[in-house]
Amino acid sequence: MRNIRRVGFIGLGDQGGPMAEAIAEQGFDLHVWARRPASLSAVAAVPHVVHDTVAGLGASAQLIALCLRDDADIWNLLDDRHLLANVAPGTIIVNHGTGDPGEAGRIAAHVAEAGAVYLDAPVSGGGPGARARTLTVFAGGSTDAFDAARPVLAAFSDTVRLMGPVGAGQFTKLFNNALTITNMKNAEDVLGLAEQVGLDLAALIEVIGASSGSSAALRALGKDITPELAAHLHPLMRKDMQHFAQAVRERGAHPEEVLARGVAGASGLVPAARLVARTRR
Repeated sequence: MRNIRRVGFIGLGDQGGPMAEAIAEQGFDLHVWARRPASLSAVAAVPHVVHDTVAGLGASAQLIALCLRDDADIWNLLDDRHLLANVAPGTIIVNHGTGDPGEAGRIAAHVAEAGAVYLDAPVSGGGPGARARTLTVFAGGSTDAFDAARPVLAAFSDTVRLMGPVGAGQFTKLFNNALTITNMKNAEDVLGLAEQVGLDLAALIEVIGASSGSSAALRALGKDITPELAAHLHPLMRKDMQHFAQAVRERGAHPEEVLARGVAGASGLVPAARLVARTRR
């Protein structure tokens, strides 16, 4: 197994910033590039090297982690910003974003043409999990690449699992998200009814959190999801549900009922977050 020491990271957002910070805290040589200089504040507390170009970062790292919005951003870095043209043979490129499993296969083939290796490794846990170093990583790719990357992935995670070949990580993450988003619809519906009958929502969320009706969705609504964050999350949730439905259909199954409930859960997130926020005042 290769000993990876130089790790590149692109995507220093609410989740990616703490992930990159954790990598440096574990003693890896961290190399970063950011579209906006302000994003670099996420790693200000740890040693790191800033690159002016994606190409420069690509030439400097043995493993490059990408924590971006969607697959289109991955293609932009690989080709338009010349990442692939500058990586050394055997460089591992890890995609921590959520996307389409079929597209993961196409990206992997393109990366292989440049002599590099691709892992799709989306994560679950969001910004809070990244800051606590308790993310879950669902990886898809070769065993050799996964074994080499695992010490890096473990820096910000407490669960790291190889789910199968390229695309399996994305497929697993989409099923995870489908459960999360449909559970969010359950929480939204029940909290809405609780308000109508006059229950104390803050107390209800607290006591159910210690009871059999608890869920990650309910806990997130009660604690982490502000109205502002909900406005950012709900289009991403809709995107994930569409990816989920497409991937399931391509494999001969019928996701319509789950899709409808997930889309409804995404659509109801902002009103539910506003409702819960009023109980905190």
